[in-house]
Amino acid sequence: MTLSDAVAHLSPHRWARANRLLIRKALAEFAHERLITPEATGDGTYAVRSDDGLTRYTFTATVRALDHWQVDADSITRHRDGAERPLAALDFFIELQKSLGLSDEVLPVYLEEISSTLSGICYKLTKPQVPVAELARSGFQAIETGMTEGHPCFVANNGRLGFGMHEYLSYAPETASPVRLVWLAAHRSRAAFTAGVGIEYESFVRDELGTETVERFHAVLREQDLDPADYLLIPVHPWQWWNKLTVTFAAEVAQRHLVCLGEGDDEYLAQQSIRTFFNTTSPEKHYVKTALSVINMGFMRGLSAAYMEATPAINDWLAQLIAGDPILCDTGLSIIRERAAVGYRHLEYEAATDRYSPYRKMLAALWRESPVSSLRDGESLATMASLVHVDHEGASFAGALIERSGLTPTEWLRRYLKAYFTPLLHSFYAYDLVFMPHGENVILVLKDGVVERAIYKDIAEEIAVMDPDAVLPPTVERLRVEVPEDKKLLSIFTDVFDCFFRFLAANLAAEGILEEDDFWRTVAEVTRDYQHSVPELADKFKQYDMFASEFALSCLNRLQLRNNKQMVDLADPAGALQLVGNLRNPIAGL
Repeated sequence: MTLSDAVAHLSPHRWARANRLLIRKALAEFAHERLITPEATGDGTYAVRSDDGLTRYTFTATVRALDHWQVDADSITRHRDGAERPLAALDFFIELQKSLGLSDEVLPVYLEEISSTLSGICYKLTKPQVPVAELARSGFQAIETGMTEGHPCFVANNGRLGFGMHEYLSYAPETASPVRLVWLAAHRSRAAFTAGVGIEYESFVRDELGTETVERFHAVLREQDLDPADYLLIPVHPWQWWNKLTVTFAAEVAQRHLVCLGEGDDEYLAQQSIRTFFNTTSPEKHYVKTALSVINMGFMRGLSAAYMEATPAINDWLAQLIAGDPILCDTGLSIIRERAAVGYRHLEYEAATDRYSPYRKMLAALWRESPVSSLRDGESLATMASLVHVDHEGASFAGALIERSGLTPTEWLRRYLKAYFTPLLHSFYAYDLVFMPHGENVILVLKDGVVERAIYKDIAEEIAVMDPDAVLPPTVERLRVEVPEDKKLLSIFTDVFDCFFRFLAANLAAEGILEEDDFWRTVAEVTRDYQHSVPELADKFKQYDMFASEFALSCLNRLQLRNNKQMVDLADPAGALQLVGNLRNPIAGL
């Protein structure tokens, strides 16, 4: 790649389009979170003024259920001093700094994340525009790398602070570049390998790498008069090796606590979560999730060695719970278990930090089952994030699946809800168990466009048990969290209704495929069908009322705008919520 190739995607035309698209999203989501209050000027037209009142943004929008603002990107104009000005996202955030609660400290770093997100949009605009009808018939990884939006709520959702452009092109999921992982040998005095039932280190590593590669790595150790039996193998993101471990862990390398063995032979593709890799050489092999010390969407994306120790046991526990529950089995729910994990403890950084520090999350990895081997004849896979993907012509992926299925939109939706939503309801009411069920954490199994069943993933770091009296095995105890009674059901209302269904319902309504009322009526019917199937939980249904008239508005962008390096205090996640008023529950009274 030449120096000029690195910025070839940054043309004036694409930059203008990217800024328009990002300001559209900012207006929509900041209005939703009540950071700005658009002023109605008639005929579906609205205006937003800068903090000093001298700049005015005008646009047309439809306001839907859950205060969802569907803003027409092409309608947005910016006026100052009596003249129309070009749209410029960086100016937008400076002009509204006070309204958005951006401190002087956070503002420049947030602008850097916005710049990175804009650059990513420009790159995506260079890619061939694939119609959703074609994407709906594509393979799992073509769909994964074909996503263009990222998280639907967050405005700065592709910050990836730490990536240069050459690294973006190598490691961003949308670039679909094959990646070979770097492998290190980690001395057992500072490293630990844990695994689920029936997994043994030596055979597991040989299955993943192949005997020939393992022997090659062992030879590297022997050449340095080191005994392979004293070391564990750890896969590492190439960025992490070049940018962190070679410098930050210099002492470990110098003392041969860590030894670089070279690249593995298999090729991988980065997934939407950016630090998880799918094996394209052998798709039935495990995903590999690695530590990646870049800031993206409010967190350093590291991986904790301490957390890795309990990860396989937590996955085994949850898999057993699902297998033993007839309601969950009936929905077809499964998880792809995190079967093995390895973590490295840098003793000096541990002595200098608390357990939440990014310095403790620089070297660890886990292996997660591949969903490919579970497929039956005619079935295919798609990340659930794809359902809210909209192509260059404004057509949605969900709409393309409905068209392909031949079902009515409500029947298609009902099948999807039974696969995805019913297990969330039952887990909450029967076990006080909650997931982080956003689009990137769920894989859908499809057959001819119909959702057959759902696969949940990212288990050990994302699930929680909210019952203080639940009997949990010691290895699973860390899942227990204290959540105030009035906030428990936000795990459904915020994570599912507000952060996913809001977008899916709006897209289908905008296309004329399914009216919003019909969407939410179907959600209500599936909820009641579930409740009728388990009358023994009637008291819980009253205690935590899915049909309550309203629920608290929990704001994600407000968290990131307040502190974009760590938007949630991991020691008190419930206490970190930014709640601003209430939203009307779209299934109340249905």
